[in-house]
Amino acid sequence: MSDVATSRRVLGPSGVEVAFSWFQRIVAVYCLLFGVLYWVRLVGFYPGPLWRFDLMPIHWQVAAVTLAVLFPIAAAGLWMLASWGPVIWFICAATETAMYGGFSPLFGERLPIVAAHAVVALLYIAFRIVLHWRKRQALQ
Repeated sequence: MSDVATSRRVLGPSGVEVAFSWFQRIVAVYCLLFGVLYWVRLVGFYPGPLWRFDLMPIHWQVAAVTLAVLFPIAAAGLWMLASWGPVIWFICAATETAMYGGFSPLFGERLPIVAAHAVVALLYIAFRIVLHWRKRQALQ
């Protein structure tokens, strides 16, 4: 075998890249679920107080409509591994974190949702750092 044949690189994705794509698709499913839950709230299928658009206070109307639209868009972007998917997810996560963390007297406290967004953001940052580090190593 020649030196050219043994020094060829495999052009497929690395294990970290595959894990990152699976991570984004898992987050996409979770975003789609959140989007559906906000649409259920808007349409009024759930028999609870303030679970219909016309019965909600104005701050809930604005938040629910915004998130009902943005979460499915984030899900589509994350599923397609598009660069704008995480950006839209970040907008949704920041909105819900502000709702349930900063404006908890208006929206209620939902610390598991805030914690889930924090965990997803930390995992995303960790994946990006590892991918950047591996890319720098490959260039050297």
